[in-house]
Amino acid sequence: MSATAPVSPVSAPAGGAAAAWRDVTVELPQLAPVPTRIYGQRKRGQVQPLVVHFHGGAFVAGGLDNGRNFASLLADSGAIVVSIAYPLAPAHPFPQAIDVGYGVLEWAWKQRTKLAGTGAPVFLAGEEAGGNLAAAVTVIARDRHHPPIAGQVLISPMLDPCVGTQSVREAVGASTQCKWAEGWRNYLRCPQDSTHPYAVPGGSLRLTGLAPTLVLTSSDDPMRDEARTYAGKLQAAGVPVTFEELTPATGWPDSLVSTQPMECACAAMVRPSLLAFFAAAMTAGTRPPAA
Repeated sequence: MSATAPVSPVSAPAGGAAAAWRDVTVELPQLAPVPTRIYGQRKRGQVQPLVVHFHGGAFVAGGLDNGRNFASLLADSGAIVVSIAYPLAPAHPFPQAIDVGYGVLEWAWKQRTKLAGTGAPVFLAGEEAGGNLAAAVTVIARDRHHPPIAGQVLISPMLDPCVGTQSVREAVGASTQCKWAEGWRNYLRCPQDSTHPYAVPGGSLRLTGLAPTLVLTSSDDPMRDEARTYAGKLQAAGVPVTFEELTPATGWPDSLVSTQPMECACAAMVRPSLLAFFAAAMTAGTRPPAA
């Protein structure tokens, strides 16, 4: 780390200003060009968290606009955010989305000095199905020993292909239609995929050595139970975990994937958690050395 590039205190923009963004197409070897949206303002002479972000949509829907609310929250918490328009199932089933995600992660690692400052720490984040993809790419980065991940932020992560938790049953009620079950059917190519740790990181038997993790859910979240279960598994594996369940109901999680600006109470509740998580990672010496 250069002495001329001090770590910036992680703080939200004054007045809750909306995060600036620009669209960038990322070229990856042997893969189609990937549309991304980069949020946040680069602070000259300072180092900021750099976050690779995956939007929600049950693996089959959504895009950069659907990821705007949470990506903006991350940027409002002091980060530079690279949000990915990853390929969707059923046309692009597992593992295509995580192949693209890992490719963009490596691209972000190489560009981190330009994007967020010398030796900027790199994080992964996602909501709903995007939380699954962020968790999966975190496992891949550990297995490939590159790049170093400073932390992962999992928001209402979609981790259970059986779609059988109490919180999902409460959300679905008497309906015979379940968008999450349909999403899993389209994402997984065959039954064997449901046992692959990159497709279903929540079922992985080896979670040691993963990056510090922030898991956020709410009392009215269909993904509440699987989020809590995964946080418990990570903690049992020795991974530093912060698990928070927002109560009472705050418009979460539908507001996260809406294409309309977030105006629910959950935004104000989530921002302090993100600030604290980034600050802890920045001060705990988890930043990788500049290459």
